[in-house]
Amino acid sequence: MNLYGIELTSRLLLGSARYPSPAMLADAVRASGTEVVTVSLRRESGGQRSGQGFWSLIRDLGVRVLPNTAGCHSAKEAVTTARMARDIFQTPWIKLEVIGDADTLQPDVFDLVEAAAELCADGFEVFPYTTDDLVVADRLLQAGCRVLMPWGAPIGSGRGLNNRFGLRTLRAHFPDVPLIIDAGIGRPSHAVEAMELGFDGVLLNTAVALAGDPVAMAAAFARAIEAGRAGFEAQPMAPRDLAEPSTPITGKAWLA
Repeated sequence: MNLYGIELTSRLLLGSARYPSPAMLADAVRASGTEVVTVSLRRESGGQRSGQGFWSLIRDLGVRVLPNTAGCHSAKEAVTTARMARDIFQTPWIKLEVIGDADTLQPDVFDLVEAAAELCADGFEVFPYTTDDLVVADRLLQAGCRVLMPWGAPIGSGRGLNNRFGLRTLRAHFPDVPLIIDAGIGRPSHAVEAMELGFDGVLLNTAVALAGDPVAMAAAFARAIEAGRAGFEAQPMAPRDLAEPSTPITGKAWLA
């Protein structure tokens, strides 16, 4: 998987929030085989450099850090947070979140496009958390984004893929754009389904962090994503309305 010119062997991106302990987070990251870990930035980190122990733990794992603008509710707020993240983490990568609804955590797609255009013009490599809307996707690409991250379901809901038709359509319309399912994945089977639809990767957090055994769950997701991608590349058979015998009739013995 190639993201902004960076070739990655793992198609799993992992969040770093809500783990029982830093040690559990580190073990889960290792078990997942991920090469990209997302981290959220709080405003106080910019001035006081707080949380450096946490950032050091992430860097010591040898993964690429993908800062995000979690908790931002306007384009201005997201852009400011992104610039602070670039100063702290010394990376042009940013996962752009602009939340529009407090209950569903659905993106505000209007401010999202506005913020994406400003950040891309400022040299950022933007990973926008968006919906499965084709028009919004096209506007984000026009703004300069080269990766899209549509949601599967509301953040933390664990519902899987709520709109399979919309996601399949998005994949068909943008065959050459890296598409990563972000949010709503709850089980390894959900990740398999996303990969079988032809998506390039999956970003998840809660499904691993809140599992009874986060390390085992991280490993399970790693295997699920590999299996789903392999299944997609093998070109699975098309579904049929009627049965079709797997045993040929030719050569069958007939009783008189």
